[in-house]
Amino acid sequence: MDVKSGPPARVSIPKIGADSSLVQVGLKADGSMEIPPADQPMQAAWYKQSPIPGNKGPAIIVGHVDGNSQPGIFFRLKELAAGDKVTVTGADGGTTSFVVTRTQQVNKDQVPDEVYNATAGSELRLITCGGSFDQQAGSYRDNIIVYAKAG
Repeated sequence: MDVKSGPPARVSIPKIGADSSLVQVGLKADGSMEIPPADQPMQAAWYKQSPIPGNKGPAIIVGHVDGNSQPGIFFRLKELAAGDKVTVTGADGGTTSFVVTRTQQVNKDQVPDEVYNATAGSELRLITCGGSFDQQAGSYRDNIIVYAKAG
């Protein structure tokens, strides 16, 4: 496996018509992951504390299901199934292809450790909001998580 050195620049998921440049996000003061600006729902982001896609470990890319009263970049993420393809392009123009292994929906307070835990090879996690909308909190109750392996 070639080691990727530059940050990822783009994610493309043909099955759901998702294609976005990638901005970088980190951690908020409270320890939770930052997300792209809600007023830019078509913008996806790479979590910079995760591996560069194509390197060993679970790279994490997040995006909105909706925002600003319109669908977001990951509006159809829950439709992905085993065998679907995801391509991440690096800043250097090189690409890494991933194959979806599964999709799951979990309560935001119960995100499984396997999202972040070390892996034997290069993997990818795509994360967005899902489930029912909590009007009082102004957010979705669940996360949709897509797991994929390089290949």
